[in-house]
Amino acid sequence: MLVSAVTLGCALLLGQVEAPEATAPRAPDEAPVATAPRAPDEAPVATAPRAPDEAPVETTPAATPEPPPEPEPWDFQMPVPDASSPQQPHDGRVRCLALPPTPAVPSGAWRASCDDARKECWVSPAYELDAEGHESDQPLQRVNACVPLRMPPELAREYRLVPAIAEAPPGWYRDARGRVLQYNFDLHRRVYAGGAWAPRWLRAPDRLDERVRVDFGVDLEWPGDSDRLHRMTLLDTELYLGDAASYEATLLRYDFRSQNAAPLFRVTTFYGRPRRLDIHANLGFWMEVLHGEQVRREDAHADFLSVAATHATLDLWHSSDLVSYVRLRAGPAVERDRTNGFFTLVPAAALEGDLTLDRDGFHHVRFGAEAQKVLLAEAVEGRPLRPERLRLRAGYEVIVLAINDQPVSLTLDGRGTWRDDVASVPAGWEWSAQAGLRFSMWAPARRSAPVSSPEKG
Repeated sequence: MLVSAVTLGCALLLGQVEAPEATAPRAPDEAPVATAPRAPDEAPVATAPRAPDEAPVETTPAATPEPPPEPEPWDFQMPVPDASSPQQPHDGRVRCLALPPTPAVPSGAWRASCDDARKECWVSPAYELDAEGHESDQPLQRVNACVPLRMPPELAREYRLVPAIAEAPPGWYRDARGRVLQYNFDLHRRVYAGGAWAPRWLRAPDRLDERVRVDFGVDLEWPGDSDRLHRMTLLDTELYLGDAASYEATLLRYDFRSQNAAPLFRVTTFYGRPRRLDIHANLGFWMEVLHGEQVRREDAHADFLSVAATHATLDLWHSSDLVSYVRLRAGPAVERDRTNGFFTLVPAAALEGDLTLDRDGFHHVRFGAEAQKVLLAEAVEGRPLRPERLRLRAGYEVIVLAINDQPVSLTLDGRGTWRDDVASVPAGWEWSAQAGLRFSMWAPARRSAPVSSPEKG
């Protein structure tokens, strides 16, 4: 009993002592909150604990940008053009293009004519191809220079690339291998040389002379203002070798033709409905300087030198480009009779024509008839006081082939001359039929040459 009473008393005594403040348990991740020291007589201040879902803000360091991936190799195999491929325009800009090498074009050098709006390029190799379709060491000829700034592969990938044939200038044609050839020729602008078999038959006396002709000269032609065309011939020379050697040569021959818009006469007809006919006077000018001629018949001979001749011309018809024509011309010439040693006045009149029969200048027809009268001549025994001459001529020339783009043509020519100006030789006709070949150097394309191939016309 005593022990139980002692124990109960101790318990009651201890219950009067003040128990210490209880502190709220700290969250595992929460740092303790610091409190200011309390004054002795100040009651303790309770601080509210942080909400359990609040977490400290953590900052993440900025990420370093990664370099862009390197472009994959462009394994683009550009095919070479064929006969059905389109042709690049001759007047457009061409870019230099570097493509991956292929077995056909190992250099990777191409030329591109691009349409930026359509994102399409017509592409041709920069070098000619051989017979097997592989790149050769010969660069393309007669092409426009490509822009030096090459088209990079990154830009070329955005375009549709079409194999094409490189451009060609007007009057020229380029095949699928890139080789160029001329198919249009202007035989009024050339330097020529040729030869022909030119026998001559004399009516009186009746005989045949075996002769060979050698000819050469320079032809020039250029357009002028006001619908005018100028033409000039230099050193037009024909040498005849054989039984009766002779020559005929002209240092300079010049003429111009014009197209007048205003008619000279307006003729109105009243049969049925009234109709108006315009008659144009398309006048021109023709001149010749130092025309020499040597005549040989039997044992007789005569030498004549026309110092200068000036003629007015009237076109009866001419083409729209004034190249082809049929015209009349007439005028005087001052001539030196070198055999007898005096000057004469020689008026002349002629009907002549020069026709180019096709667009590409392969076929030409020339004809003429000219009458001359010798005036103011001194009396010469064995010939009339006023001799006369009549010349007839018709010729055809056709291009048969070209060597290094220089045409070789076949010439056919027929001539007739009646004259009584050679002393002691009876008046009569002489006829000549001539056939030969002529090589033309520097014969550019005609000014009207189209930009197309011979097949496409």
